[in-house]
Amino acid sequence: MNEERVRVLIVDDHALIREGLGKVLLLEKRINVVGEATTGEEALELLAAQPVDVVLLDINLPGMNGIETCYHIKRNYPGIEVIALTIHEQEEYLFEMIRAGVSGYLLKDINPELIVDTVLRVYAGESFIPPSLMTKVMREFGRLAAKTEAPVQQLTQREVEVLRLVAKGKSNRQIAQALFISEKTVKNHLTNIFQKIGVSDRTQAALYAIKHKIADV
Repeated sequence: MNEERVRVLIVDDHALIREGLGKVLLLEKRINVVGEATTGEEALELLAAQPVDVVLLDINLPGMNGIETCYHIKRNYPGIEVIALTIHEQEEYLFEMIRAGVSGYLLKDINPELIVDTVLRVYAGESFIPPSLMTKVMREFGRLAAKTEAPVQQLTQREVEVLRLVAKGKSNRQIAQALFISEKTVKNHLTNIFQKIGVSDRTQAALYAIKHKIADV
C-alpha cells in the first residue's frame, strides 16, 4: 500500500530559495510539493484552489507579510500546518508567529535533512522550535500566562491526559495509541482544550501545560 504523501506549498519571494527548498523536499518520497507562491496573497489564492497539508512560509514577504498570511491561513484553513522560514533568530517574529499559529520555525540555512524531518513531524501533529530559542519562548509565554489565567479546572480528566502528552511532544497518533482512542477523538479533545485554555495551537498548549504544572519539562 502506498504511503500518504504530505502536500507542501512553498511561499517565498526569492526564486533561489523556492528552488532550493523544492529540490530538497522532492528527494523525500513521502513529500509532494504541490505549488509555489511569491506573496501571501498568491498563497491564499493557491490554497483556495487545491488541498495543502503544510505551508513553508517566509516571514519577510512583500505586501502581506508572513505573520499576516499565517493568521489568514489558520483562520480559513485550520487543518493546514504552517512552518515559518526566516534568515535570523528574531525573537519578536518568533513570538508573533507562534501567536499566529505556526507549528514550526526554521532558519533558511539549516541542514536540508532537518527541513524534511520538520515537515514530516509537523504533519504528524508535532511542533518544532529551535533549541536556542526555546528558553526565550518559555519566558515570554510564562509572562503572558501570568497575565491571563485560564480555567484549568474546566478540563476533563481525559483532556488533562491529552494535554500532558502534547506537552511531552507526542503526535496525535502517539497520543491515540497511549490512551487507546482514535486519532479523530484526539483531534476533538485538542479542539476543546484549545478553546477552554484560550490558545490556538499545540505549541501554546504545551507551554500553558508546563506553566500550570499540568506537565513537567
